[in-house]
Amino acid sequence: MSLLIERARYHLSAHNSRQLPPDLGAEVAFAGRSNAGKSSALNALTRQNALARVSKTPGRTQQLVFFEVTPEAHLVDLPGYGYAKVPLDLQAHWQAFIDQYFRTRNALKGLVVVMDIRHPLRDYDRQMLGYAVQRGLPAHALLTKADKLGRGQQMQTLKKVRSDLHSIFGETVSVQTFSGESRQGVDEARGIIGGWLGLNPPAADDAGAAGAQ
Repeated sequence: MSLLIERARYHLSAHNSRQLPPDLGAEVAFAGRSNAGKSSALNALTRQNALARVSKTPGRTQQLVFFEVTPEAHLVDLPGYGYAKVPLDLQAHWQAFIDQYFRTRNALKGLVVVMDIRHPLRDYDRQMLGYAVQRGLPAHALLTKADKLGRGQQMQTLKKVRSDLHSIFGETVSVQTFSGESRQGVDEARGIIGGWLGLNPPAADDAGAAGAQ
């Protein structure tokens, strides 16, 4: 589990490719439908109340928002889709921009797709996971708002989503239950994201082996 993620701070927002930061280091992107709880998940993962703004108006994120964890590690909040009330030409711009970002961004090391556990694997979720798989990147699904369901329902949904993901994408996409409200699954998600960003400390065995050399 990486505690360094708590250092995340707003860095910049990009509306087009010219505004992106230098393509260096490591980045993990976060995607999700506009009401899936993406901002709440980012806030819970970084243990901050307002790193990513939680809005009652879905679709507020209209740019790629970069949060710096270290100078070489960033979290990237992608525009939400679904209930975002924006003009079709702006949605087309986002689509083209995100497509280019996934195809060309060398710093991108993994994708987290946030889904409401009560409404998982919608078309947009599958599309975003497809971007990562086509690029050969690992992806991880957060089934958010897990506190809204009982334990049995959570496990039943988790099992079904895991099976569906495996049938579509093979072993490249992992999944877990998550709740920003109760902090369920925060440590698990931090461990995965920290690994992609190169933030996790070496395992005890690795450290011992390094010291013996």
